[in-house]
Amino acid sequence: MSIFDIFKNKNQSEQIKSNEPVNSNETIVLEKDNTFADSWMSLMASSDNPQAINEITYYTCLKILSEAISKLPLKILKSDGKGGNVEATDHPYYSTLKTRPNKQMSSTTFWSTIEYHRNHFGNAYVLISGIGDKMQLHILEPTKIRLIYDDASKLNNNKDIYYRYQANNKQLYFHAEQILHFKTSLSRNGIVGLSVKEQLASSIRGALDSQDMLNKAYKNGFVSKSVMQYTSDLSDANVKKMLKSLEMYADGKMDSKNLLPLPLGVSLQPLNTKLADNQFIELKRYSCLQIASAFGIKANQINDLTKSSYASTEAQQLAFYVDTLLFIIKHYEEELTYKLLSDKEIREGYKIKFNVNVVLRADSKSQMEYLTKGVSNFILTPNDARKQLDLSSLDGGDVLIGNGSTIPIHLVGSQYTNVKGGGE
Repeated sequence: MSIFDIFKNKNQSEQIKSNEPVNSNETIVLEKDNTFADSWMSLMASSDNPQAINEITYYTCLKILSEAISKLPLKILKSDGKGGNVEATDHPYYSTLKTRPNKQMSSTTFWSTIEYHRNHFGNAYVLISGIGDKMQLHILEPTKIRLIYDDASKLNNNKDIYYRYQANNKQLYFHAEQILHFKTSLSRNGIVGLSVKEQLASSIRGALDSQDMLNKAYKNGFVSKSVMQYTSDLSDANVKKMLKSLEMYADGKMDSKNLLPLPLGVSLQPLNTKLADNQFIELKRYSCLQIASAFGIKANQINDLTKSSYASTEAQQLAFYVDTLLFIIKHYEEELTYKLLSDKEIREGYKIKFNVNVVLRADSKSQMEYLTKGVSNFILTPNDARKQLDLSSLDGGDVLIGNGSTIPIHLVGSQYTNVKGGGE
């Protein structure tokens, strides 16, 4: 059976999960007028800039987002038929997604790496390998992936998207159903994401230059450039020779104990260039905020508390979740649900979701008030509340209880009526 036959019937989940690649030692050349496919490949052709991650704000933003996503437990849920959801612990993918996507990585490491790839390269790719409880997810290096739109039907009879992976001297072709593709929020065509480092190349380069200038100032002991004045007529060769001698004393190569000897008739006048005069701190801060805002990172998260207006840590986390994480989480959940679950499972109410309560977890006092109100108002059972506190369940704790004074509106006043006697 051809690999392409696997994707003819998506309702058969065991067939969809097959990962047998299309092996080819020859590059498939598409039609020359296929500008749509060429535009995708040109987007992926840019080389990685290893210096970008050396910029502290850029690195911090990558770290914050990677750790934020990796903290969230990933679960498979199933509708209980009453509008609620229960964990589908018997699903063959449940353990793989929750604890170990592959033999080499834990769930935390896996999703942290995926989020790093998504932001730094603009796209993250995961190969779906195996079926059933043997299914594993393997991360593919983004720089070795190219997207191909086979409108000439040279890979299959159907025109579709394929992922070409360069593995050593071989090229492996995978159908779009075999690859989990996570991209950034910005895309020119909806298929390939744009990396932050490419969009902010000038800002990141400016931030690196400012740090390099500061490092040189430290190295020079914050001694600025100077103007050398001399009265005699010296040739260019003698001037260079004298400057080299002075630089050796200034750099500390000569044991002069911070003394700089000057020849007769020569004087040095420093050029007083202060960082404050050039608003160095203000410009550096502005550059940091620009980079952080491109990632959706709040100023307080990069330790800029000059205009922090949040009343509590909980409010900060809620703003970060709504403004930044909500899109990312929704994108992950939609891709995972579509690629890993069959149409039949989706119709039966299965879905893959992150538990965002980890991000919105409040302080102990607020959490206890939330759970108490949930239990007393018939929303949570006592065992539901104990589960959120990582406590063991108790017998009889799965029954909804609450304040007895709360009754349905159609029973208001019935407590004053003697039902048996028909009187008061």
